[in-house]
Amino acid sequence: MAKINNPFPNNAAVTELISTVRDSLGDALRARVIGPNGDARSQELMDTPGPRWFDEDRPVRRVHADTSMFIGGLRSLMIQTLHPLAMAGVANHSNYKTDPWGRLQRTADFLASTTFGPADEAQKIIDRIKHVHGFVNGIASDGRPYSANDPHLLLWVHVVEVDSFLTSHQRYGKEPLDQAGRDGYVADMSLIAAKLDVPNPPTTEKELSEQLLSFQHELKSTPESRDAMKYLLFQPPLPFPARAAYYALVAATAATLPPWSRPMLRIPYLPLTERFALRPLGSGITKAFRWVTAPTSPYQQAQAARTDSTNVNTNTES
Repeated sequence: MAKINNPFPNNAAVTELISTVRDSLGDALRARVIGPNGDARSQELMDTPGPRWFDEDRPVRRVHADTSMFIGGLRSLMIQTLHPLAMAGVANHSNYKTDPWGRLQRTADFLASTTFGPADEAQKIIDRIKHVHGFVNGIASDGRPYSANDPHLLLWVHVVEVDSFLTSHQRYGKEPLDQAGRDGYVADMSLIAAKLDVPNPPTTEKELSEQLLSFQHELKSTPESRDAMKYLLFQPPLPFPARAAYYALVAATAATLPPWSRPMLRIPYLPLTERFALRPLGSGITKAFRWVTAPTSPYQQAQAARTDSTNVNTNTES
């Protein structure tokens, strides 16, 4: 009887193929988020000697190294559209439609530099942002003046970002924070906010919640906010094969939105659907992103090393 060759490769070949595909996907995703020179930039930030603003065990490093930041960033964009003056600045001065990936990459570089980079590099990013803010001013569609240097608007942007990153991490992050950790994260972010001239940034989770709620009476749906949401929801700058993952990300993000924001964003609240479908979907997609990016992400590698070190120390003490 003729010998039938096994049509399937051996386990080593399968493992190598999976690793190759995973690394390729991870590189492609990170290139989109942090730019074509992302690897060099990441290594520069992580390997350059010198003091940092945050020690390795600080909560801000745990949160910002996790792939739940994808959801946190999208959530932040959605909620920020609801302040007419802040949205006017974005609509009139941002190129988010013509260069969405460039804007995302600049945001990612800001977060990476201030969280992981040397102190002097972090300060350079802060100075650059403050310089750009000086040119962002004008008149909103309702006739009111706006300025990116307005302390009130600076606070709005800050609290929305912090609340979004923290909420997404607690819902979908690999290592959710306890109360001390959540307060620590808000306090860490207040250090960055103060350097951006944000007045009286919150330093605890309770203060964060109170300050965010204090803006509710200023928020509403506007033509600019609806246009931005239309772009985020229906016109993502992605090829069609990649849109399935993006829409899964959008659905998972919707499940984290605060109830008061939903009518203005025109996103319905469906508690059963969110609990049994959207939240598991969000957990699944963040795990998938984590699996794809972990081998080539210096931030996730650093976070994993910190976790391993903590576990070793704990076992030794036991």
